[in-house]
Amino acid sequence: MELTVWRTFVTVCRLGSLSAAAAELNHTQSAVSRQIAGLERQLGVPLVERHARGVRPTPAGEVFRHHAVATLNEADRAVRAVRDVRDGTFTRPLTVGATPSLAAGIVPEAIRGLLERAGSIRWNLLPGLTAQLHNRLIAGDLDIAVVTDAPPGLPHDPRVKRRFLGLDDMVVALPVGHPQAGRGPVHIQTLADQIWVEDNDGSAALLRQHAARAGVSARIDLTAADLVGKLALVATGHAIALIPGVLTGALRTGVTTLPLVDPPTRGIYAITPRRDPHPSAAPLLAQLATAFASVRPIHTPHQPTEKDDHAAAPRAVSN
Repeated sequence: MELTVWRTFVTVCRLGSLSAAAAELNHTQSAVSRQIAGLERQLGVPLVERHARGVRPTPAGEVFRHHAVATLNEADRAVRAVRDVRDGTFTRPLTVGATPSLAAGIVPEAIRGLLERAGSIRWNLLPGLTAQLHNRLIAGDLDIAVVTDAPPGLPHDPRVKRRFLGLDDMVVALPVGHPQAGRGPVHIQTLADQIWVEDNDGSAALLRQHAARAGVSARIDLTAADLVGKLALVATGHAIALIPGVLTGALRTGVTTLPLVDPPTRGIYAITPRRDPHPSAAPLLAQLATAFASVRPIHTPHQPTEKDDHAAAPRAVSN
């Protein structure tokens, strides 16, 4: 498959129109239609469907679009890197990974601090869960990742160095009009009659365990596809949710937080490869420590060494 055809498909999905995509790409509409049809023949499945105002991707098309965008972005980066080598200006981009809640505010803040002190640096930010980010770091796709020791845990790998950044208190996300908004800390028993929403099995297990220790149960009646969907259900008043404390400063409109008495916590770590570290990884580590120190509810009771950083037991979700 040619990337030109992939780019045509992504453009059609973005604009929702064959004619608009043809105009942007300087093609004829019939040429765009032929490219999409050829791609569908190769994949053996329809990728777009017509509706009253244009076209939209089918479920299979949406899956392909997601991967096509990632592939095209990587191809564009490869072209830029080759041109930089040709022009004598090549510098290896700093590729940072982060779990969704950490990518929502803390990590971008640390990168801003790095750029303010180090000047222009090419960088990328890739979200993922801890296990995924660990594997990508080992594969060489990432230079640094900000992860958690939450279930299923942070792998113990001699190829990886890790720095403990702090403990993150979990909090309850509420719609702003909730009767408990603005109060707290509260015991989980206070929320025993509430409807909860969760976005993964680990998060649901954590909530159930925390409630069980208090002698109550949690009604997890709703399930969201991801953290964004979970917060959307909270904002619209359908449920409340247990979320990482690091999200407090990056919540969408309509959502507030409620602290818990004796909340669950998770350890936050920055991991880097032991071999061939990026020159900007160490300065970014310093900025990450600064960013975490400025956020509450985060506390750092101690800084584990390489010998004792394994001691923190997984207690929370890997959002």
